[in-house]
Amino acid sequence: MCFMPRCAAIDAGVLTRAKALPFMSFLEKPLLNPLSDTFEAELKALLPADRFMAADARYLEEPRGRYKGQSGLVALPRSTHEVSTLVKACAAARVGIVPYGGGTGLVGGQVAEGGSKPLILSLEKMSAVREVFPQENVLIADAGAILEDIQKAADGVDRLFPLSLASEGSARIGGNLATNAGGTSVLRYGNARDLCLGLEAVMPSGEIWNGLSRLRKNNTGYDLRHLLIGSEGTLGIITAAALKLSPKPAKTGTAMLVVESPQAALSLLSLARDQLGEMVSAFELVHRQGIDFLKEKMPQVRRPFEHTPEWMVLVEVGVPAAMDAALALEQLFEAGLEQGLVSDGLIAQSEAQSDEFWTVRESIPEANRLIGSISSHDISVPLGALADFIVRANERIEKIGNFRINCFGHVGDGNLHYNVFPQKGGSKDEHRDKRDVIKRAVHDLTHELGGSVSAEHGVGRLKVDDLERYGDATKLATMRAIKAALDPHGIMNPGAVLRS
Repeated sequence: MCFMPRCAAIDAGVLTRAKALPFMSFLEKPLLNPLSDTFEAELKALLPADRFMAADARYLEEPRGRYKGQSGLVALPRSTHEVSTLVKACAAARVGIVPYGGGTGLVGGQVAEGGSKPLILSLEKMSAVREVFPQENVLIADAGAILEDIQKAADGVDRLFPLSLASEGSARIGGNLATNAGGTSVLRYGNARDLCLGLEAVMPSGEIWNGLSRLRKNNTGYDLRHLLIGSEGTLGIITAAALKLSPKPAKTGTAMLVVESPQAALSLLSLARDQLGEMVSAFELVHRQGIDFLKEKMPQVRRPFEHTPEWMVLVEVGVPAAMDAALALEQLFEAGLEQGLVSDGLIAQSEAQSDEFWTVRESIPEANRLIGSISSHDISVPLGALADFIVRANERIEKIGNFRINCFGHVGDGNLHYNVFPQKGGSKDEHRDKRDVIKRAVHDLTHELGGSVSAEHGVGRLKVDDLERYGDATKLATMRAIKAALDPHGIMNPGAVLRS
């Protein structure tokens, strides 16, 4: 097969039109049919009536309000078999499916604004924790299980499921896996894909893949688990997962430390890992602007310092019973102070104080939403380039206009949320003409520094253009080939990740 725009053999007339069809069909985009009243009636005949509802606002708008979905039918299956039944029907009718988890995604992956009207398939009724194997450190849950409920189930057997997000009270594990969610504990435990041993999924044909393995070693061919994780529902619908649990640290400690700069924060991280190794669970960078936004929009959130410093880091450590977590943080502070990396700090003396520190960090995204960003960016760069990125990005934004910048995030793994806002009293709508210019400036710099324009939120529909602009050509061609092979009719989340 030739992967150039046209094969020389075709140009020379060696192949007839009929013989060229398989090659041409690889390049052609599949055409989908809209979800018609007739097909809705056919679907409703397949499952009980309570498996369907008309789509309301919850299913038609993502959290930032950037995408408005098409009103239509929501399917609410209660088993993997019912998901299979729905997918088989849609495959036969060439009707698109948009999988819906908790609706917390920030890149529009759960909302189809244009194209043929799809079926919205929600996993919210499939929310059980099926089994827990404490001795194996494994938990099996339906894809619709809420992340916080999984954390509680693990805690109930004295184990830890370490995936932690601000939206964990409503995010569902299927969506977390479909987007390969990150969160605050990636530094120690990894992304969502690192916490998954096996999957059950319904493929685009409607066939069920029974891959709920609890094995930690399994080298029997291609790993479909990792293919589906991060695919954002474009290659299949995850219906259940076997998840890795971890022993709970005997003691945890939390501190909010004042650092002189992002470069000082990175040096402090290196120092922390020298002293504590993998016991550093989280290392979050916080900027003064985020605290000012909390003061402006969420004054009920208690701020850690009377006079807000320019830069802070939130550090959490988990240590064995023989160690004193607070003492370990004190020793880190003293070493950082001696090296000129930190100038002040607070070490939590209770679980309540620790919760207060984390409430500050986890409330910043909501304060951002209430302010209203002109352009938000979920990027990652190599750790060695992170401080340089912040300086150079600020310089590029200043050349575009006078804006407020809230730069914060998971500095331990190089993931920054670099968000640009109007000046106080202004509105994001006044700067619509600057949004694309700002995004291009931030993403160009990210790419120049060897980073990624999508660190943990995925591509969805928001970043399809960015993937095409910055993505490796060979990777993109391979992704399209995989999509065409597994989903030849293009019914799975059409328009997400890859252009329809």
